[in-house]
Amino acid sequence: MTDDLFTPLPLSETTLSNRVMVSPMCQYSCDARDGLATDWHFQHLASRAVGGAGVVMTEATAVELRGRISPEDLGIWSDDHADALADITDFVREQGSRPGIQLAHAGRKAATSRPWEGHDPLQPEEGGWETLAPTDEPYPYDDDAPPTRAMTEADLADVRDAFADAARRALDAGFEIAEVHAAHGYLLHEFLSPVTNTREDAYGGDFESRIRFPLEVIEAVREVWPDEKPVFVRISATDWLPDRESWTVDDSIRFADRASEAGVDLIDVSAGGIHPDQQIPSGGPGYQIRYGRRVREGVDTDLKVGAVGGITTPEQADSLVRNGRADLAIVGREHLRDPYFTLHAAQKLGRDDEVDVPPQYHRAF
Repeated sequence: MTDDLFTPLPLSETTLSNRVMVSPMCQYSCDARDGLATDWHFQHLASRAVGGAGVVMTEATAVELRGRISPEDLGIWSDDHADALADITDFVREQGSRPGIQLAHAGRKAATSRPWEGHDPLQPEEGGWETLAPTDEPYPYDDDAPPTRAMTEADLADVRDAFADAARRALDAGFEIAEVHAAHGYLLHEFLSPVTNTREDAYGGDFESRIRFPLEVIEAVREVWPDEKPVFVRISATDWLPDRESWTVDDSIRFADRASEAGVDLIDVSAGGIHPDQQIPSGGPGYQIRYGRRVREGVDTDLKVGAVGGITTPEQADSLVRNGRADLAIVGREHLRDPYFTLHAAQKLGRDDEVDVPPQYHRAF
C-alpha cells in the first residue's frame, strides 16, 4: 500500500500515529526572561496535540543561557526548566501525540529583541550579551550587533556538553523525540556553512572540518538519548546564496548521510537564514518542499525525511507523503491559524476513522 498522511510512521521503536508534525515555532513568551515554560507554552503545545498532530515539537529551546535568540526564549539549561515542561509532555502524550523538543543554540544570532519589538540586536546595556560563533564576525544586522566571540576549544566542549545535558533533562521531562537545531543561521548551521565558518583549525575549512562540530553535538545527544526514541536534525538545505560559496543541497545530502550514520532517524529539511542577502523563492505554497524531496532521493541510507515550508492544505500535506517526496509533513503557520489542522485534514480526506477526536469535541466533528 502507498503511504499517506494517516499511515503510522515507525522511527526506531517509536511509532507516530500519523505523518503530521507541528513545526517548532518560537513564542518569545517566557515572562520573567528566565527560560521557564509558562501557561502560554502549555496552551500552544497542548491545543495542537488535541488537534491530532502526530508530533508536537517545542520551539527552539536553548541549551544554555547565552544560546537564546531573545531574552524571552524557552530554555532547558537546568532541572527547573525540565520540571516546567513536564506537565506539557504529559498532556501531549495523553492526547496520542508524541512530544518533541528542539534543542538549540542561537550562536551569533542570539541577543535580539522579540519580532514584535523590532527583532533588533541588543547591546549588553540593553539586556543583550556576548554571542558565540565560529569566528568573531557578528551577524550583519542593519544596526550594531552585540559583541561576538570566536569559540575556543573550551567553548566547543562546553556547548557540546550543554546539548547532551539538555537532552538528559528533556528525557526526564517526558519528551520522546529530540531534535537538534542545525538550521536557520543559528550556531550549528554557522559551522556547516562556508559563509560563516572561515576557521583555520580542525573545525573549519573543507566540508569534513565544517561538519565536525555539528556531528559531535549529534553524537553527544544520541549517546544520552535512548535507542528506542528517535533523534531528528533540522537543517537548512540551502543558504539561498547562489552568487557565493555557500551551503548547498548537495552538501545537505552528504551531511544527511553522515548524520544518519551518527544515529539520526529523520532529517527535518528547511532552508535559509544564514545571511540577510539570501535570495528567498516566492514563498508560495510548498516553496521549500523540493529540498526535502531532493534530500530524500539523494541519501544512501534509510533516513526518513520531513519537509516544511508553505504546507497549508490537507491535500498538499497528503500528496507530499503519498507521492514519496517526504515521510513527514511539518506544518508551521497553518497550525497557528488552525490548531486542529490534523482533525480537519482527516475530515477533508475522508479519514475520520484514523484520528481520535477527544470526546469533549465529538459534537463538533
